[in-house]
Amino acid sequence: MTPTEGYPVRRFEGQTKRVVQTLSLKDNPELIAEYHRLHSKEYIWKEILDGIRAVGILEMEIYISGNRLVMILELPSNFNWEESMGKLATLPRQAEWEDVVARFQQALPGQSSSEKWIAMERIFHLY
Repeated sequence: MTPTEGYPVRRFEGQTKRVVQTLSLKDNPELIAEYHRLHSKEYIWKEILDGIRAVGILEMEIYISGNRLVMILELPSNFNWEESMGKLATLPRQAEWEDVVARFQQALPGQSSSEKWIAMERIFHLY
């Protein structure tokens, strides 16, 4: 599927909310290709996927353009961000994963996922 063909959207029962975040990678084509590979179905760590689901994230997508990432999270309407991200940081291999991906990201050493990703403000929507 190409970006202009679009991507399937899942519908959830009940109210949900969406959070959109951004993060920059180091501007190095080899590092960007490796980051891309680490997030593929073949290489992503099972513990990371399990942790994402365990804290209640319904759906997560990451898009890339150049060295800029955009993450879209679909969450239950009662999702508590601080509580859930605090829990996620303690789950198996999460800290190890953050150390691995940090070498690709424009971020400070030791930052958690919720510290590296910057929330984006929605300025327009059309239903």
